[in-house]
Amino acid sequence: MRTLAAFVVAMVLLQGCSLVTIDLQPRIRPLEEETVEGKGKAKILLMDVSGVLSDETGGLALGSPPPRVPIVARVREELQKAEEDDNVKALIVRINSPGGTITASDLIYREIDTFKTRRKIPVIAVTMDVAASGGYYAALAADTIVALPTSVTGSIGVIMLTVNAKGLMEKIGVAPLAIKSGEMKDAGSPFRPLTAEERAVFQSVIDQMYGRFVTLIARSRKIPEDSVRTFADGRIYTAEQAKALGLVDEIGYMDDVVKAARKAAGVEEARVIMYQRPKDYRANFYSTAPAPVPGLESSLQQLTALVSGSGPRFLYLWWP
Repeated sequence: MRTLAAFVVAMVLLQGCSLVTIDLQPRIRPLEEETVEGKGKAKILLMDVSGVLSDETGGLALGSPPPRVPIVARVREELQKAEEDDNVKALIVRINSPGGTITASDLIYREIDTFKTRRKIPVIAVTMDVAASGGYYAALAADTIVALPTSVTGSIGVIMLTVNAKGLMEKIGVAPLAIKSGEMKDAGSPFRPLTAEERAVFQSVIDQMYGRFVTLIARSRKIPEDSVRTFADGRIYTAEQAKALGLVDEIGYMDDVVKAARKAAGVEEARVIMYQRPKDYRANFYSTAPAPVPGLESSLQQLTALVSGSGPRFLYLWWP
């Protein structure tokens, strides 16, 4: 701290009476285009949808990692940039996500679907390690879904997670008090068990959101809704199982996806591009964009934040 103060004083003395402004917060810079493979004027945009899907982000703090853009905002930013570039002839959405909040999943789906409608170019989703629940929901906006041979998908459904800390509170001698306007105002409170009536209310919300997911699958994948309900019970599926059910179209690798994108776009040559912040590294189409929350520890922190602190959350999330 003394070093920083001495530096500021020295700068002021060097500048005489002029005011020196030092910005200690890292800036989020505009996206830049980078070619990761191929050549030609035509472009295929490779866009990442990875990590836990949420529209939340942490605050900026001195000494913290560079600020990240929430995944929903980044998806919109990338698609807006691509919409302005007539040379972008196809979109590949690379998904590696267990899902997340219902709203974030739905917003990502809508952004991709809207982009596809406006630009009228082929959109291919490719599932990596995991494209489960909300991750699969986002993939439904694509014209074609390709799964890697070792990919896991499915987990179709809704989950609400909360905790019951009543026993813990009693052990430490703390008795929470809620003054409320109605009996349901603190429904889902971690300080007491759910009543039967409250459970029924939450279940009705879950059933409605589940129905929305099922309807979207039926419409996007052209599978009767009754059939979807027979396998949309929350279980996960391998790539082969998913293809047999009609959840994905093909099984293949990134090379196959790029070839399919070029063919669907009607171009023989096309560069695979990604949008990045300055100084981000891209070597090839397996290089990923910075995850919304880098690292396992941070991912676990984000998952924990989704199920605690701000009350019950309704999630399209694979939570084994």
